[in-house]
Amino acid sequence: MSASPVDPQPAALSVKDLRKTYDNGVQALKGVSLEVAPGDFHALLGPNGAGKSTLIGIVSSLVNKTSGEVRVFGTDLTAQRSAAMRLLGLVPQEINFNMFEKPRDILVNYAGFYGVPRAEALARAGEELARAQLSDKAEVMSRTLSGGMKRRLMIARAMMTRPRLLILDEPTAGVDIEIRRGMWRTLREINAAGTTIILTTHYLEEAEALCRNLAIIDHGTIVAEGSMRSMLARLDVEGFLFDIDGVLPAELPRIEGTTLVRLDDHTLDLDMPRAMDLNRVFAALADAGIRVRSMRTKSNRLEELFVRMVSQPREDAA
Repeated sequence: MSASPVDPQPAALSVKDLRKTYDNGVQALKGVSLEVAPGDFHALLGPNGAGKSTLIGIVSSLVNKTSGEVRVFGTDLTAQRSAAMRLLGLVPQEINFNMFEKPRDILVNYAGFYGVPRAEALARAGEELARAQLSDKAEVMSRTLSGGMKRRLMIARAMMTRPRLLILDEPTAGVDIEIRRGMWRTLREINAAGTTIILTTHYLEEAEALCRNLAIIDHGTIVAEGSMRSMLARLDVEGFLFDIDGVLPAELPRIEGTTLVRLDDHTLDLDMPRAMDLNRVFAALADAGIRVRSMRTKSNRLEELFVRMVSQPREDAA
């Protein structure tokens, strides 16, 4: 007797032909379809007004859809709203907890709203405060926390229900780069433990650093989607920064097909076709007496792709 086939695991998020028209006639979503695989770290990018907030609002049950289907791990959001919402955690862009509560109380009370027993909620609060590096702030008034600490507390709160899907709307907005990178480590840890993450961000280097797949939304439609690697491969130009030993000569070598720019006496900016052999560049620099000490890829590749995608004219654009 042969074994019965194993049903494939449903998508963490499945959106099909989702549409939203507001009372004023504005079509915010025009048939959006999107699938996010279990365990993925997925970016949702788009300019202001593209439809990101509406899409997130519908998935998190804060906005009513006009038509279409949303499923969270196979659970229909319309027919089984409560069951679907138990699978999902949301970190909104706005800080929306009580500033006169203590961080531990914020976490425990939030878990209580979802039926987590108090003893379990206290244990989880300890774990999440530790992961957010807020254990020493557990009993202070939340209004005394720094902006970065408040952001980390928002993530800790969302994780109190142990969601299988975590949606983050601009989670690092307004924090400096050092705090942002610390939050990246926390998000990678959460994702590595099995939680699927959907991230919206205006920091494109953040999406490139964290996400494996992405979708770009513009004028209420998905205009591009795929793996981060395949999306970036669409670009036919790549850029590098060279750190140079010593001081650059007054005249730089001319290398056919490339753009070579002096940023300062010790740094070169190179743009070159992706198909070009980088050894040609190194040979030309060596012939000119320029020794490369180190090199790094420029971080604006995703920004270039993003600008290219959202700049294309749309047939339905006004």
